Amino acid sequence: MHSLTHDYPAVLLAEREAPCLSLYQPTHRQHPDNVQDPLRFRNLVKQLAASLRKQYPARDIPALLRPFDALAEDRDFWNHAGDGLAVLGAPDFFRVYKLQRPVAELTVVADSFHAKPLMRIAQSADRYQILGLNRHAFKVFEGNRDALVELPPIGGMAQTADEWLGKDGDAREGAHRAYGQDGGGDVTRHGTDVKQDAEDRDTQQFFRAVDAAVLKHCSQPSGQPLILAALPQHHHLFRAVSTNRSLIAEAIDVDPDALSLDALRERAWQVMQPHYLQRLAGLVESFGAAAAKGRGTDGLRAIAEAAVGGRVETLLIEAERLFPGHIDPTSGAITTANLAHPDVDDVLDDLGEIVLRKSGEVIVVPAERMPTNTGVAAIYRY
Repeated sequence: MHSLTHDYPAVLLAEREAPCLSLYQPTHRQHPDNVQDPLRFRNLVKQLAASLRKQYPARDIPALLRPFDALAEDRDFWNHAGDGLAVLGAPDFFRVYKLQRPVAELTVVADSFHAKPLMRIAQSADRYQILGLNRHAFKVFEGNRDALVELPPIGGMAQTADEWLGKDGDAREGAHRAYGQDGGGDVTRHGTDVKQDAEDRDTQQFFRAVDAAVLKHCSQPSGQPLILAALPQHHHLFRAVSTNRSLIAEAIDVDPDALSLDALRERAWQVMQPHYLQRLAGLVESFGAAAAKGRGTDGLRAIAEAAVGGRVETLLIEAERLFPGHIDPTSGAITTANLAHPDVDDVLDDLGEIVLRKSGEVIVVPAERMPTNTGVAAIYRY
């Protein structure tokens, strides 16, 4: 399974060899609702095949669809689905994302991926990550107010203390023993004390390695707040070695293995909600200050023109607002259309992708927290 945090926007908005196949589907977590999910998936794959035969008849269509067909037969995958599914494929490229929110059924075959539904999820302001930690192993979770998932293990990284430290338990046990008196008659420290000191040093070394890996592979790519979930005695030691500025002060004082995924999500949202509301309030305040100085606006057409020129630093998009049509990526001109037509995009999604490609920040905001009634607000770089 792949991580949307790691891949969006850099991987999914990158140029790729056509054809690019995009499939979106709502899925279900529980039986019997999930029984029909693989059947619906196969029907969507048939739609991809039909589009390929029409648009790319000369390509090796069976080869392009082979990973989709394999996924359709993966019974374990369908028994552990999320609320939505995104599957993207191209020559020598295949990604599967279990989503924490439902998406509408959709298939697109084009010269680039249809990644806009993922933007609304990846750029939501309520997202966070959890570092589940004990002396022996770690896990990273990602979620929002509605759902929480465990991220795949960090590629190439050991997940346990023994793997990090290159020791096995028996070797460490023997190395930590010291008893009685030394040859000169001086009393040595008791064996259990020496062992405890050595274990503390091992734990500190492990925590430092975990901190570096999570910073590089999770916090820096996502920019999301990080909540530490660990037993109380481990908090101080980890924070003493951590250099991760995404790590927030509030924490969950329990080993996450002792909680169900839903219970962990509830505890995390109790921690995150004040930060979430504070962040939204700060964004609204920043927009107001920028607009007062002529460096911000809620005018859609003005923002589109500024976006293609690379002037938009921060873009706020109302979560459920749709504006059917598309934006000319060169001029920023907006063409309106009927969203019911299968080839029509959403202007706000187009706008978000343009801003991301120009290294701007895009944040999806609930309607009740938006500072404007146009569905969009922008803060300019200059």
